[in-house]
Amino acid sequence: MSYDPSPPHRYRPPDPPPPHDPYTYSYDTYPWAPQEAPEPAGRRPRHHAALGHHSDLRVLRSAYRWQRRVATLTALGYFVLFLILSAFAPSFMTSTVTDGLPTGLLLALLQVPVTWLAIALYEQTARRRVDPIADRIRKLAELDARREGAR
Repeated sequence: MSYDPSPPHRYRPPDPPPPHDPYTYSYDTYPWAPQEAPEPAGRRPRHHAALGHHSDLRVLRSAYRWQRRVATLTALGYFVLFLILSAFAPSFMTSTVTDGLPTGLLLALLQVPVTWLAIALYEQTARRRVDPIADRIRKLAELDARREGAR
């Protein structure tokens, strides 16, 4: 798993604007008139890093990208190798491995196990690299939802 040394962002989205009601909204007609002091807030709420800008999401994206590349290159790499050998090495592909079994047919039949290998690699990297990061982000999202619900 890669390590992201950057600190988490302390981004807080702006508060939503108040609903616009033209009958109750007052404009400052006399800007030189004294303004009323705002009410003091009791306890200032703690602001946590927004989940969308968390460094774990970058790590998750890179782990998922690596996972896709490994599985894709395994399956497509073998198939492209088979196509190149078929096009540029016909004498190798028509040579026999055993009595009556040409090398090309053997390599074509091996495509199915190689595809299964690509699927197994995809699942293994998902379990080992991607799923723990996704579980951690999911738990953080649940904590954030509980904090927002408690306010």
